[in-house]
Amino acid sequence: MNEDIQAYNNSQADHEKAICDRLAAEISKGLSHAENKIWHAHPVWFLDGNPTVGYSKQKAGIRLMFWSGADFGEDKLKPGTGKFKDASVFFTSIDQIDAKDLKRWLQKSVDIQWDYKNIVKRKGKLERLK
Repeated sequence: MNEDIQAYNNSQADHEKAICDRLAAEISKGLSHAENKIWHAHPVWFLDGNPTVGYSKQKAGIRLMFWSGADFGEDKLKPGTGKFKDASVFFTSIDQIDAKDLKRWLQKSVDIQWDYKNIVKRKGKLERLK
């Protein structure tokens, strides 16, 4: 695992660290070819420079976010504000992480992508990549 991501996980309370470690392991396994790093202060995985999935500590728990998740057609993933195509789910316990769901979502994150990498160049306009 990326040292910076491990440091992020280690900085969390024990139950949150367990969630973060599990997410990092599952994401790294499901997106083994993805670059991963700390981006905007939390762990993010990128496909060809495009942010795809990440997690962060929030008041409601550990938020797992897929940048293009609003188009996944998954009830458990709740869309963001509507301005972009993100969707997320919150975890407060490691037992809430369903490995089958996570594996399916990770595959969809490869198959369904919006171009966030070039959003600034396009002045906030998103275009579908896949």
